Amino acid sequence: MGGPFWARKDEGAWSVIKGEHEVGDDPLEAARREWTEETGTAPPEGELVALGEVRQKSGKRVTAWAVEAPGLDPAGFVSNTFEMEWPPRSGRMQQFPEIDRAAWMPVEEAAGRLVVAQRPLLEVLAASLHAR
Repeated sequence: MGGPFWARKDEGAWSVIKGEHEVGDDPLEAARREWTEETGTAPPEGELVALGEVRQKSGKRVTAWAVEAPGLDPAGFVSNTFEMEWPPRSGRMQQFPEIDRAAWMPVEEAAGRLVVAQRPLLEVLAASLHAR
């Protein structure tokens, strides 16, 4: 995740690429749009694995998919930005990336880094990988 609230945090502070979509919107199309906005790249082509939906503490629902993407290097991702007042009550508006870091990592390592509410998505991914 990006922004000053997540700076210098690692354990339990990573997230899948996500965004909001309106009621009636196709969640997969919204996911593809968010991928492009947050990475600056086209979504990888390939067979999608539906990981399901989770609800975060904020109430936001996150629906996720996985796809095998050999050769996709997250070092080349360029995130879009958002603007917020920082420091709080300073009157100073600053731009921050929506995603400040991206990496591929083993499932075991990702389990500790991913925000708690999204960890069930990783469990589905791990089960899918074991089934291969």
